Parts: sequence; C-alpha cells; structure tokens
Amino acid sequence: MKIQHLLSYVRRAVQDYNMIEEGDRIAIGISAGKDSLALLVALRHLQYFYPKKFELEAITISLGFDNFDLSAVKAFCEKLGVRYTVYETQIAQIVFDERKESNPCSLCSKMRKGALNDIAKELGCNKIALGHNKDDINETLLMSLFYEGRIHTMSPVTYLDRSEVTLIRPLVYVPERDIKYFAKKEGLPVVKSPCPADGVTRRETTKQLIYSLEKEIPQLSNRLFGAIERSEIDGWKSRE
Repeated sequence: MKIQHLLSYVRRAVQDYNMIEEGDRIAIGISAGKDSLALLVALRHLQYFYPKKFELEAITISLGFDNFDLSAVKAFCEKLGVRYTVYETQIAQIVFDERKESNPCSLCSKMRKGALNDIAKELGCNKIALGHNKDDINETLLMSLFYEGRIHTMSPVTYLDRSEVTLIRPLVYVPERDIKYFAKKEGLPVVKSPCPADGVTRRETTKQLIYSLEKEIPQLSNRLFGAIERSEIDGWKSRE
C-alpha cells in the first residue's frame, strides 16, 4: 500500500466524522507498533494539504520494561519533524509484580490511557489520535459481546469529560493487512512489545476466530464493520 492509499482512508475517516478542526493540537499515542507509526506518517502527510491547519505531538507511554529501545522511533520522529516525548511509568511493575493481574490488559490499558491523557494535556493538546484500525473495531465488538455480554465497540470520535480531550481514530477504515504491508514496504521502525501477555490476549483469540470464520464466510470482516456503521452504538451514526 502506498502513502496515497493510506491517506485516502485517513482523509475519508477524518472528514466523515469531523475529527480535525482548525487549530487542533493533536497528540499521537505511539506504542511503537505498526499501527501507531503508520498513523504518525499519515497525519504528518495530511498536514501538508489538509485545509484545516493542525499541530502534532508524538507521545509514548513507557510501561517500565527494561528491553524497550525507542531510539529508532525517536530518530524517525526527528526525520518527520514531529516532537517526540517518552513518558516513563511503572505500570508494568504495578500490573505484573504488585497486582499480579490474571487479566493484565484491562488494568494496563486504563493506566496507560490515563497517563496519555495527562501528558497530552500538559503539552497543550486538545485531541489524542489512536492507531486502532478496522479489524480492531470488529474485534472489540465481538470481545464485548463474548466476554461482557453487551454490544459495544470503539467509536471514531470520543470526548472525555474528565480530561477534556477528544479521542480520534483516523485509521478506522484501514484493514490491518494494509497497515502490515505499508509498515514493511516503508520500513517503519516497529519495536516488538516486551509485554509477556503480547500475543496471548483475548484480542488475539478473537482475531484468530474471525480469521478462521472468514474461510467459511467470505467478506465477514466487511460485513461486521458495515453492521457497526449502520448501528446506533458509540457515535457511529454521527456522520452528517
């Protein structure tokens, strides 16, 4: 996938859900994975031609793992001309050593999001861009249904009253396979997560389930996503 293809997805999502307004200062949550780095590239290129002017900040919430080298990500941000901040935390120690969580992802996610919201506000940002893709949206819907007994998924735009920032997800139209191809083709400096739960989560189980079902039900992912777009949940009907 070329940058033009990625940008076409991102610009359509931004316009469909009014994600960016004039003068926005947007913090991009950088996990150092393929999705957040692709988002960084896309929004940096969008700055060049989008009619509404906006600023960018790149932020990584470091969980406190020793083997997490972000030097390549820092160099990449410098090359793009985007200021990069790494915020050090002890989230890993709290989740794994002190709390010994049986389902660590839930607590880790809450703490990581809270830290990201706080540092974004400190840097003067009014919006936070997250790298959730089309497949993430589908997986979250099924995870909520299977594990929580409710119909819910991540929305394109969410205003957080407590922190007074707005979350945006400009990659909601982009299939994960396209991001994988883009990251490989462009040589994005992806850093493998050092988290011991990586690859053995409920999300990974759900991802593999959808993959298996698509062998019997072609276009399943597109149908799931289409159902979400036509639903009344979580702001998905907010387009004008």
